[in-house]
Amino acid sequence: MNRHTPPPTARTRRALALLGAIALTAACSTPDEPVGSAPTTSAPSTASASASALPTDSPSPSASTRVTIPTSAFVELPAELRKSPRRTTPVEEALPKLCANEFGTGGRQVTASAAMTVTYQKPGEPSSNVPQGMIHQTIFTFESAGASAYLDRLRTALAACPGYDQSGNRVTVTSKILSDVGNEALLLTRTWPETSLNGERTGRTASSQIAVARVDTTVTVFDDEGWEGTSGNPAILDRVARDGVRTIEAWQR
Repeated sequence: MNRHTPPPTARTRRALALLGAIALTAACSTPDEPVGSAPTTSAPSTASASASALPTDSPSPSASTRVTIPTSAFVELPAELRKSPRRTTPVEEALPKLCANEFGTGGRQVTASAAMTVTYQKPGEPSSNVPQGMIHQTIFTFESAGASAYLDRLRTALAACPGYDQSGNRVTVTSKILSDVGNEALLLTRTWPETSLNGERTGRTASSQIAVARVDTTVTVFDDEGWEGTSGNPAILDRVARDGVRTIEAWQR
């Protein structure tokens, strides 16, 4: 039904294929390179080949301000955690799905959207080891009160989704306020019965987290996906979410 819990997700398998192209991606991305933009002043859109918005996130036809989301607006991992450089990702692939399309509800007030993925490792591990996980970051910019409205709709959708079934496993979803991150922020935790690589239950539980933060008229979503369906790393996600919000604040100044 969804793609966020074990066994290995389709998104993770695609990431394996992309690892070979990471060097090229890094070479083509500069701090000032726009990832997603609204290319006209009369009818801005979220268009770019590398980061596209969901159909429900079509930009407002009344928007009059040109919006560009550059690569420099996205978080980058510190060297000790970075398994590979960040890379552009289609928005519809970066956004998590739980019971439904909870995170794709930007509506007509979206003026731009873009997404990137960072792949992380445990500090001090040799480069030959597999990654520990990936964090997919999506950025939406909104007109007027659109960012606050997005968080309100998300809270309502999450209240109706205490859990869902994924590949024969029941995934439970809990949420809480994430303190001192942006203007407002949520932290979601998904928990499911852990399985081995051959699909057998281990008797333990696995988990991963999603952080959502509003910074003025911008919303960013961080989705931590453990490698090959394993647990994500809550400490790394917390660090990335806080660093990511500070990066957006710097971009907005």
